[in-house]
Amino acid sequence: MTAETTQSLGRIPMTFTVANNKKKEPLRECVRDALDGYFRQMGGHGTSDLYQLVLNEVEQPLLETVMQHTEGNQTRAAQILGISRSTLRKKLTAYNLD
Repeated sequence: MTAETTQSLGRIPMTFTVANNKKKEPLRECVRDALDGYFRQMGGHGTSDLYQLVLNEVEQPLLETVMQHTEGNQTRAAQILGISRSTLRKKLTAYNLD
């Protein structure tokens, strides 16, 4: 996965792209494709708690990657994520990443 940045009015908007079969695709399109595949696999059967399923699938690798990037520095990780350090600690504990 790569992150492309552009400078705009002092802010740096991020566009995340994912290499998919040698082409770059925005992260949101990868999520959309994964959800479309999920519904196809369900074959019309009902589902529940999809929101929590998606959050769990995305949040854990997000936390793992940010913690690796900050070399375990929770203060820096919390700043990068835009959450409080106590919220970060709770999330790390919930995923057994502490």
